[in-house]
Amino acid sequence: MESIGFLVLALTPMPVSKKRKNAAVRRPTPPKRVDPVQEKGPSPTWYVVLMFGLMGLGVLIILANYITLLPGSPTNTWLMIGLAGIAGGFAMTLNYR
Repeated sequence: MESIGFLVLALTPMPVSKKRKNAAVRRPTPPKRVDPVQEKGPSPTWYVVLMFGLMGLGVLIILANYITLLPGSPTNTWLMIGLAGIAGGFAMTLNYR
């Protein structure tokens, strides 16, 4: 008996699904995408000057250390100060717009 019920279900046609009346009306409008650079604007001039100034000053300190223009040079202290200046300038590039 069970096989007859399966056979009847297998031979019946599939019901047709209802179509949407107006799919375009139901879709929600996507949110407006705001570009963060346009929202905040460009970086101020002082930020750019400070960023490149730190990197340049770090390079100058390292060069002055190696040609013995700084007091007590060549020492690792001046080298670390120069590298810290360069690293600070590069860290500032992360927020540059």
